[in-house]
Amino acid sequence: MSSFSFAISHELESPHGPSVGRVGTINTPHGAIQTPAFIPVGTKATVKSVLPESMSQLGAAALLANAYHLYLQPGSDIVDEAGGLGQFMNWDGPTFTDSGGFQVMSLGVGFKKVLAMETITVGDSDVMASKKQRLAHVDDDGVTFKSHLDGSMHRFTPEISMQVQHQLGADIMFAFDECTTLLNTREYQETSMERTRLWALRCIAEHHKLTLERSHRPYQALFGVIQGAQFEDLR
Repeated sequence: MSSFSFAISHELESPHGPSVGRVGTINTPHGAIQTPAFIPVGTKATVKSVLPESMSQLGAAALLANAYHLYLQPGSDIVDEAGGLGQFMNWDGPTFTDSGGFQVMSLGVGFKKVLAMETITVGDSDVMASKKQRLAHVDDDGVTFKSHLDGSMHRFTPEISMQVQHQLGADIMFAFDECTTLLNTREYQETSMERTRLWALRCIAEHHKLTLERSHRPYQALFGVIQGAQFEDLR
């Protein structure tokens, strides 16, 4: 656990108030990240058409993969058996995984395209699109969703997200959150933000438990996610 640290080395001051930026260093078990940093997205443990060694030459400080996609294919257990995300993708630098929250809500039946092309009706707990089937159902415990690959049903909770991300073994993983849209009402955004806060507490508890159970593995840090959509006072 001592191999993980974050330090701010310089803050850029603004004449109009708080600082406008900062420079820092995140020390991870697989190397240091100088922030701000170039961190490419390798959704399924690969940056398409680019070799891992080329990413280093391009100045990538770390790579980010997606828990949802790797959970569905090839499976987080397979990545775990391969030695974790870094070994699985032949990358020896720092790694991140996101929680899968955005993909759970946005994928399946092309929801992102639907948002841009069709009229959307958003209920209190369902993500719906006109002339499309239900994509995901949200409740206080988690999210039930259909795989965009084969239509099979799955369930993500804060605990399951932590279990998946611990198996993936990234240096930094994201807390599971509910990703809303700008079309949700303020009332729902407030409800969702509180749900995300409670989910974060559950993520912390599960993360602590799994860290003890997997003490033979390099320590993984947990990154909190802010929600509140376009309402700055909520964020």
